[in-house]
Amino acid sequence: MKRALLALTLAAALPFAASAAEGVSYNYVEAGYAKFDAKNKFADSDGWTIAGSYAFHPNFHVFGSYSKQETDSNNLNIGGNVFRIPSTDVDRFNVGVGYNHELSSRVDLVTRIAYEQNKYDFDNALGGGSQKFKGGFVEAGVRGSLAPNWEGYAFAGYQDFDNTRNFGDLAKQYDGKFYGRVGTQVKFNQSWGITADAKFVDGGHKEFFIGPRFSF
Repeated sequence: MKRALLALTLAAALPFAASAAEGVSYNYVEAGYAKFDAKNKFADSDGWTIAGSYAFHPNFHVFGSYSKQETDSNNLNIGGNVFRIPSTDVDRFNVGVGYNHELSSRVDLVTRIAYEQNKYDFDNALGGGSQKFKGGFVEAGVRGSLAPNWEGYAFAGYQDFDNTRNFGDLAKQYDGKFYGRVGTQVKFNQSWGITADAKFVDGGHKEFFIGPRFSF
């Protein structure tokens, strides 16, 4: 599966004749609410995300995002003794490049590859300090106009990060996982819309985003 995704990414980069499908823009900025559901109350987090994309060529775009989140503080019962586990700050960013090829007047084939870093800042009660997980992802799928004011996309991808195997549930969602990602945008006009995204990682980890988007 990993090889198939990489092959699709390379194969899609061969033709350059067509540009973006009608009604699909790769120039936008967005911000909103983000949530990670790690299936573990000590690793679940939520907060905000800002992201954007810019088409520097009819078939190529750069993209990136930054997310600031926080885990909940929780009680941990060990041998009848209750310990309060403080919240942890989670900073995440990615930057990458994408290729879009028009399959029809309303649908694009899209492939993307990116570098990503996730940083956890621990409270002094846990000894302080921080831990970074560095890696990236590759994904391929389709994006298109479902109606004049409605678009959607679906991707399959693979993500992998280093320095994860010694951190158990905190980091297992980052270590060599396939995922599916779906999203939609409802457009109020040519510039403004509301967008939502859901990512489902092999093993049960889920990520969600919803917020306004400005296209230009």
